[in-house]
Amino acid sequence: MAHIKVQTEDFDVGAEIAALTAGRADIGGIGCFVGTVRADAKAGASAVVGMTLEHYPGMTERAIGRIADQAAERWPLLGCTIIHRVGPLRPGENIVLVIAASSHRQVALDATAFLIDWLKTKAPFWKREDLASGDSAWVDAREEDDAAASRWS
Repeated sequence: MAHIKVQTEDFDVGAEIAALTAGRADIGGIGCFVGTVRADAKAGASAVVGMTLEHYPGMTERAIGRIADQAAERWPLLGCTIIHRVGPLRPGENIVLVIAASSHRQVALDATAFLIDWLKTKAPFWKREDLASGDSAWVDAREEDDAAASRWS
């Protein structure tokens, strides 16, 4: 049921929604989240000029699949697409796409929120920010992300 991709290429949101809903008359609501690279850094740091995302092929896709399975157990989803980019990215570029489809909007919206919250905290990705100062730093897990994900436990 879930369509999962980890890739270096950008994605087309409209094309992915069209692919998920093609020929379907039972879908009444679609939740969608697109995450992009921000240029702002931690307080006191120079601007972000790039980000590199790393993962373990195979392991990452399986972890995302388990997250999608958990969403399908919690909500009556009719489809789900998760695309996460890896490799070097620049500010303004897409990082992640989450689409959840259901017969009702609230289900789709709740499932989308769950999926992105759990992707941020449970999927094995590592992010390194490259700063305008020439420095780079690995991005630590954020308490705000953990707090958001805890509402689904």
